Amino acid sequence: MRALKIAGAAIGAVIVVIALLAVIGIPSSFLTSAIQERVERETGYRLAINGGAKINLWPSLNIALNDIALQDPKDREINNRLTASSIQADVTLASLWSGQPHVTDLVIVRPILIMPLQRVREPNPPAKSTAAGTGEATFGIAHVSVTGGTIVFSNVRDRVESRIEAVNADATVGSDRKIVISGNASGGGQPLKFDIKATAPAAPTERQNIPTEIAFEAPGLLQAPLSARTEVRLNGAVVMFNGVTGTLGDGAFNGWASVDIASNKPLVKLDLDFQRLSVAMQRGQPGTAAQPWSNASFDLIGLNYVDAQAKISAAELNIGDGRFGPAAIEATLMSGILKARLANLGAYEGNANGDLVIDVSTSNPTYALGADLNNVRALPLLRSLADFDKLDGRMQAKIAVRSSGNSQRAIMGNMSGTAFAVFRDGAIRGLNVAQMIRSLTTSPLSGWQEGDQLATDLSQLSASFKIDKGQAVTTDLNLIGPLVKMTGVGTIDLGTKMIGFRVEPKLVLTTEGQGRTSDPVGLGIPVMIEGPWDGPRIYPEMQGILDNPEAAYAKLREMGKGLFGPNGVNLGGLFGGSQGSGTGTQGGSTNGQGGGLLGGQLGETIGNLIQQGLNSGAQPPRPSRSIPPASAQPQQSEPQPQSAAPPPPNDSGETQDSQAMNEVLRQLFNR
Repeated sequence: MRALKIAGAAIGAVIVVIALLAVIGIPSSFLTSAIQERVERETGYRLAINGGAKINLWPSLNIALNDIALQDPKDREINNRLTASSIQADVTLASLWSGQPHVTDLVIVRPILIMPLQRVREPNPPAKSTAAGTGEATFGIAHVSVTGGTIVFSNVRDRVESRIEAVNADATVGSDRKIVISGNASGGGQPLKFDIKATAPAAPTERQNIPTEIAFEAPGLLQAPLSARTEVRLNGAVVMFNGVTGTLGDGAFNGWASVDIASNKPLVKLDLDFQRLSVAMQRGQPGTAAQPWSNASFDLIGLNYVDAQAKISAAELNIGDGRFGPAAIEATLMSGILKARLANLGAYEGNANGDLVIDVSTSNPTYALGADLNNVRALPLLRSLADFDKLDGRMQAKIAVRSSGNSQRAIMGNMSGTAFAVFRDGAIRGLNVAQMIRSLTTSPLSGWQEGDQLATDLSQLSASFKIDKGQAVTTDLNLIGPLVKMTGVGTIDLGTKMIGFRVEPKLVLTTEGQGRTSDPVGLGIPVMIEGPWDGPRIYPEMQGILDNPEAAYAKLREMGKGLFGPNGVNLGGLFGGSQGSGTGTQGGSTNGQGGGLLGGQLGETIGNLIQQGLNSGAQPPRPSRSIPPASAQPQQSEPQPQSAAPPPPNDSGETQDSQAMNEVLRQLFNR
C-alpha cells in the first residue's frame, strides 16, 4: 500500500508539473543554439535571438522567437538583413516525431527587410546557398501572416534609402499545392494592393512552369487596376514570365518579361503590347501659371540601381488627359542612363517622334529632349498636357533642348537648345489682338484682356527660339490673320516666367481677309509686352514716335493714301469725327464716343490730321517737340466739304499741323 501511495504521489507531481509547463511554457534556451546552427548551415546567415526562445504547449505546440536579427557575415555595410519583433510558429506534434516539421501557422510581427542596392552588376555573382540536394529535412508551412512590415531599399555609400511601409500580407498553401497571397502596403505615400494565386508543381520546382494569376492596384502610378495570367519559370537566378496576358483597366495586353536576380542589381527585360495604356499625371491647379516653378528637389537616383531593356507598344496611349496612339516605345536603362525613343506616335490627327535621355549617374542629373511634331491639332494637345487652351490650329514643331538640375526651377533655368513652332489655320482663343491694339490708343493694358467670347482668327503664327541658360530669344515672331498682322522680337525667361517683347502690329481696315489687294496698315508705333507671361503689361513704345514725329506723320499720310487713294476721303468721320460730305452723320456708340473705327476725340484728331495732309498734298513741316496742355489747343474749325478746293498755304499751317500732332501724342501717351 505504501508503494502505491508513493507511485500515486509521483504521478500526481508529474501531472502538476506538466500542467504548469503547459501554462507558463518551457524555458528553451538550450534550443536557440540548435536553431541558430541550422539556420546558418542552410542559409549562410547568422540568426541572433535577442529576446530568447520559448516552447508553449497550450493551446497548441508552438515555438516563439522574440527580437530576432538575421545577419549576413559577408556584408560589412548592413548589420542586419532582417529583423522582427517576434516570430511564432505552430507545429504539429506528429510532424516533429517524423523529423519533418510541418508549420500550420507562422506569424511574423513588424519585420524589417533590408534590400541592398548596387550601382554595378556583378559579372559572375556567387551561387545562392540552397538546401536543395543536401538531403536535409525540409519544412512545410500551411499559413503565413505578416503584420506591420517594412521593406527598405538602401545604399549606404550613396546615402540612398527608399521604403515600402505598412506591409500586411497573408499567404496560404493548400494540400493541393495551391498558393494564395494577398496584402496591401504603402509606397511613396501611395497605397498598393496585390493578390497572387499560383499552383506549385511537385518538387523540384526548377525549370517547371508555375501557372500564376496576379492582380495589382497602384492608383498613384496606374489609372486602373492591373490583372494578368502568366507561366512563371525559375531558371537559376532568372525568374521568367512567359505567355503574359491580362488587362489594364478595360484594355488587354500580352507579352513576356524576365527578372535576373543573380546580383543585388536586378536586370529587367520586358516586351508588352497594350490595347490601351494609361499613365496617371498630376494636373496643375488653377492659377499655377502665375506661381514660380517649384524649387523642391525630386530624386531620380533610384534609376542607378536597376538595369532594364523594354519594348512597349500600345494601340492607345493615355498620359493624364492626353490621348495618343498608336505608340511604340523602346527604352534602355543602363548604369543610370535612361534612353527612350518614341517612333511615329499618333497625336491628334498628326504624328510625333522623339528621343529622351536622362542621365542620373552623377549628382547633377542631365536631360536631353528631341521632338518633332507634324500636323498636330494644337488645342487638344496643349490642353491635355499643359492645361493651355489659348491656341488652336494645325501645329508643326521641332524641339532640341537639354538641361540639368534636381528641381523644376533648376531645369527650366538651365535649359539650352533650339525650338521652332508654327500654327496654321486656327485662332487665338480668349484674346482679340486687333481690339487690344486699338485699345492701346487710349491707355496701356494690364494683362492679356481675356474674355470667353473673344478670339483672333489667324492664318499663321510662327516663331523660332534660341535658348541659352533659360533665356529663349526670338527675332522672327510673325502673326498673320484676316484683320491683323504682327511681327516682333523678344525674350522668354523660362526660369522666372517673365517675357519681354517688342512687336509691330498692323491692322487691316477691310473684311477682304487674306485675299485683300492692299497691304495691312498701322500707326507705325511699336508695342511693348513686358512682365509675367500670364499677365504682362502692354503699352506703346514712346521713344520711337517722340524721337522722330515727322516720320510718324509721314506714316499716317502714307496710310491714308494706301487705303483711300491720293485724293483721300472723309477720314474724320471714319476715325470717329463728325465730318461729312453730305451723307455722313455724327456717329454714336455705347460709350459715348464717335462711331468711327477708333472713336472719340483721338479718332477724330487722327482722321482730321490725315485729311489735312491728303488735301494739302504737301509734306508736313516738322512739328514742335513741346506738347501743350489740352486747354491750350485751338478749337477745330468746321470741316470743309470734300468738293471744296484746298486752302492756299499760309503762315499758320505749321502751327496747326504741329498742334494736331501734339494732340495725337498727348492722347496716345497721356502727356
